[in-house]
Amino acid sequence: MRVIVQRVLNAKCLVDGQVVSQIGQGFLLLVGFCKSDTTEILPKMVKKVAGLRIFEDENHKLNKSLTDVKGNILSISQFTLYASMKSGNRPSFTEAMPGDKAILLFNEFNSLLHDTLNISIQEGVFGADMKLDFINDGPCTIILDSNEL
Repeated sequence: MRVIVQRVLNAKCLVDGQVVSQIGQGFLLLVGFCKSDTTEILPKMVKKVAGLRIFEDENHKLNKSLTDVKGNILSISQFTLYASMKSGNRPSFTEAMPGDKAILLFNEFNSLLHDTLNISIQEGVFGADMKLDFINDGPCTIILDSNEL
């Protein structure tokens, strides 16, 4: 499982030109699963995301968490996080989890985030052609990979 965490001032997801979800300050999460991922990894990744201290304190140190700043989350499914560029210039997605299985893990991940942080988790539309509009704060982008936990 891979999660790209972007600290944002605001973010919104559009499908067919319509806003389907949006947040103010918080995290924009791009979430992808590989074929070998199972539900066992979800609590570890949720704990890592929920505990990230990547907001500045009064001394300009990255020391505050999402809860400290009363932030929100926009979670977007992103199978392209498992693109392989080992040969050629066209990405291969053979390691990405098929959509019918990935949607179950994605939904469970978001549910666990909600239960852990006690905040509303906004989502994109799984499998849709989504357009993201956001202001990256910093910019500050963190890559979490379950293989590194």
